[in-house]
Amino acid sequence: MSSSSTTMMSRFPFLSRSSTTVYSSTQKPSQKPSLEREGSMSKFYVDSVKSIRGKLVKKLCNLFEPKPAEPVLNSKLKSSRSFNSSDDDSLSNKLKSTKLQGFLDSSSDQIRLPGTGDRIVLYFTSLRGIRRTFEDCYAVRMIFKGFRVLVDERDISMDAAYRKELMSVLGEKNKKTVTLPQVFIRGKYFGGADMIKYLCEVGELGKILEGLPRTKPGFVCESCGDVRFVPCGNCSGSRKLFDEDEGLMKRCLECNENGIIRCPNCCF
Repeated sequence: MSSSSTTMMSRFPFLSRSSTTVYSSTQKPSQKPSLEREGSMSKFYVDSVKSIRGKLVKKLCNLFEPKPAEPVLNSKLKSSRSFNSSDDDSLSNKLKSTKLQGFLDSSSDQIRLPGTGDRIVLYFTSLRGIRRTFEDCYAVRMIFKGFRVLVDERDISMDAAYRKELMSVLGEKNKKTVTLPQVFIRGKYFGGADMIKYLCEVGELGKILEGLPRTKPGFVCESCGDVRFVPCGNCSGSRKLFDEDEGLMKRCLECNENGIIRCPNCCF
């Protein structure tokens, strides 16, 4: 190298750095082949995993899928299901009506409440001790109120005589299994809340209640507020009376154990 070029490089050092950079970049080996090789290997691995997974899924599907039926069986099934959905609905309705009629006939023959051929009698409780029982009683009362029919409501929690009366009608066999509410229509035993709800849903309850006395819309008894009981007017709810002749306190004979009587304005 000449002295003039050496002097120029010493005076302008960036020339030597640029040449070094170019030289190092030209001499540095390329990394592209190794990246391409790694990419091809990863792609091959993914493809192999996918193929193995697909084969496993196919085997599992073949193992658990039901085998197709033979053509003869398929033809038999088609011939046996030739009727349409309307025929199916009519058949189910017929079965329901016959089953319901059989239930009504059997219940009317077995259990009857004498002296109630012109009314609905409902045995229920107004206590909230058992939530399910209270809800069932309330639901049945609301169903009858929706039809606006007069109901002879007999609250066994307000008068123990109604409980004894119900037990005597249903008999000793049903004494342990009886639940509230219990419904009698025209003296016939219809059962509890499930039966009344079912009759209401299928549209049969309205037909059964035809001819029974009706109430005005939104009618509420002014005397008892639909509680069906009022305090005894003879003893004022104390259940005791003073006998002036004997000078002793005696038990009032007009009220029950709670000192109340049936409402004379809304009860039968």
